[in-house]
Amino acid sequence: MEKFTLGVEEEYMVIDPVSRELKSHDQKIVDIASQVLKDSVKAEMHQAVVEVGTGICENVDQAQREIKMLRKTVSEIAHSLGLKIGASGTHPFSHWSTQLITPNPRYDEIVNEMQEAARSNLIFGLHVHVGIADKNMAIHIMNTVRYFLPHIYALSTNSPFWEGRNTGFKSFRTKVFDKFPRTGLPDYFNDWDDFKNYVNLLIRTKCIDNAKKIWWDVRVHPFYDTIEYRVCDVPMLVDETIAITAVLQALTAKLYKLRKQNMSFIVYNRALIAENKWRASRYGIDGKLIDFGKQEEVDTRHLIYELLDFIDDVVDDLGSRPSINYVKKILEQGTGADRQLSVFEKTHSLQKVVDYITEQTLAGV
Repeated sequence: MEKFTLGVEEEYMVIDPVSRELKSHDQKIVDIASQVLKDSVKAEMHQAVVEVGTGICENVDQAQREIKMLRKTVSEIAHSLGLKIGASGTHPFSHWSTQLITPNPRYDEIVNEMQEAARSNLIFGLHVHVGIADKNMAIHIMNTVRYFLPHIYALSTNSPFWEGRNTGFKSFRTKVFDKFPRTGLPDYFNDWDDFKNYVNLLIRTKCIDNAKKIWWDVRVHPFYDTIEYRVCDVPMLVDETIAITAVLQALTAKLYKLRKQNMSFIVYNRALIAENKWRASRYGIDGKLIDFGKQEEVDTRHLIYELLDFIDDVVDDLGSRPSINYVKKILEQGTGADRQLSVFEKTHSLQKVVDYITEQTLAGV
């Protein structure tokens, strides 16, 4: 039986506490952190970004302890350098064109190939790995789980502002990332060999040099025995990150269980799922998604409750019920995007929005 182990990666903004702008930390945070946390803290392409990653976690409780520790440690190191960290899918007003790129041959190569698409890609995501050893099973789950990604993405929406403007989207982060190739929802693959043939063709024709340059919303990881979910904005609160992680783990376990019982969830067309993803990006949890079975619009919140019912029978085995229950809290208090917009409505100040983000990033930590 699979154990559905977890790995959680979060990307944080590095912020100047006075101007509230993004600020290059010149890799100092990573250098100091690596002495304490080894390779749990990494540089990213832009110097104003820090990425953290847990080890392999047995369950969501362990993932929660590690993410809290990582947020706390990175925040303390940033503070010692006169900086702050914040968890938001985009910075409310900093402009990418003033941000430095981290010197690194890999990043140089990406910028050289992607040009402005890479330089402007100043966004912050949450990546959740769920352990699964059987690659053919993982491909099957990737095919079927795509239907649910817009529901989970809606819960994570946390990037309403971009370069000082209210974008009208609850998550503008994916609109920025869409400029990259090989992003968004993956196509359907028959099995692991079918996927490998696709990757090998891209490598042979010099589109990519390895499969890590496939940045879909969900991918069977080319090097680890995991399915990696990449669709979400980085959530503002640790509790939100862990709730979403728990849902993704439970969904993986549920689809695995169905397959083992010779049953399956319906596999829907990517073009249909893309309609729901667009709606989730625009309206977050306050819009409607299409219920393809009924062929009608349904409130997103209602479909999220249906998703919770769908996974309910595996939650106790995974020991994640308290974390899953927090989803209801998100539906009550709004997502990070809703709360950012609410602060802006009250204060008319994007600096105050940044202050709110940096406070909330450490709430409960």
